[in-house]
Amino acid sequence: MDEVLFFKPVFKEKIWGGQKLARFGYDLPAGKIGECWAISGHSHGTTEVENGTYAGHTLASLWKSNQELFGNSQLEKFPLLVKILDAEDSLSVQVHPDDAYAKEHANDLGKTECWYVIDADPGSYLIFGHHAQTRDEFEQMVKDGEWDKLLNKVPVSKGDFFFVPSGTVHALTKGVMVLETQQSSDTTYRLYDFDRVDQKTGKKRELHLEDSFNVTTIPAKTVQQEPSVLKIGDSTLTTLVSDPISKYFNVYHYVIHGKVDFSKEYPYTLVSVLDGEGTLTLDEETYQIRKGQHFMLTAAANDWTIAGDLECIASVAH
Repeated sequence: MDEVLFFKPVFKEKIWGGQKLARFGYDLPAGKIGECWAISGHSHGTTEVENGTYAGHTLASLWKSNQELFGNSQLEKFPLLVKILDAEDSLSVQVHPDDAYAKEHANDLGKTECWYVIDADPGSYLIFGHHAQTRDEFEQMVKDGEWDKLLNKVPVSKGDFFFVPSGTVHALTKGVMVLETQQSSDTTYRLYDFDRVDQKTGKKRELHLEDSFNVTTIPAKTVQQEPSVLKIGDSTLTTLVSDPISKYFNVYHYVIHGKVDFSKEYPYTLVSVLDGEGTLTLDEETYQIRKGQHFMLTAAANDWTIAGDLECIASVAH
């Protein structure tokens, strides 16, 4: 029985990317690599299993053919997407639709997401929310280019966490690296792109003003969950977001020094190792795990142990 599936990341070149993702031990392609799609069943970049019976199979194909691995979900598509983003330069100011709008206009899921800040240069900030009180005010400020007046800037440091529901105006900015857990969607509406020109095309990237106006939450609402911390010996397990704040996923941060035993609470669990190394033991099988690896504990995994000195982000779908 395959209880744990390790995935081969998919890398995405972006106008704002760099080469810092190599710090996770990846053999990066040349160019401005902005995104590591670590665990994905999305058609724009589905990850392959690297080990065991299903080596070479994609997550998307397993979702269709081997539902026993996922607890026999009734959902049409694998619901989550885990990424690491390296903002060598600032991303566009953008906003994502909810499920209803995305289904009608993009044949995709909506996109609620969250960020765990892996690293941030001194003085870094995020664009997170806006100051307009009505749609008319929002549209006018956009058309007049009053970005400093419109956009809300939030200082950011390593270890910070942000829940970003659909409808939130946002942007990662230069010098920030995050692990992002999101709905499995690739629908983004650009509101502003700093008037940049793509060197490959010689043109500015497309903006999506009407869609952005339609889906932005006005006035802005930022709902964050107070983290819940559990100490086990020298280890710390933190719940970063869960129901009812997030209706799509729970996200946890693990700092493990020693050994921690886990038991299944959801059909499957996604884990990304951000730092360190150790072992993952299920029944009598032990796997070496290290920084930069991403894996899924399938529905066959009931109890497991993580041991060593390492930092992880784990997530489960609702």
